[in-house]
Amino acid sequence: METCSEDDCENPAAVRLYIPWDEDRDVCTAHGRVLAQRDGVVAEPLDGAEKFWK
Repeated sequence: METCSEDDCENPAAVRLYIPWDEDRDVCTAHGRVLAQRDGVVAEPLDGAEKFWK
């Protein structure tokens, strides 16, 4: 399993974010919760990452 794409984050990636103004990225649940609140961002759970959802 890969790690979160955000700087200085070692948590496992559990969410793929589709971001209209930037590249798509795989992030941990904590970053996914925050970043998915921005207008136009769509979050999709990654297959096999269910155990990382808290």
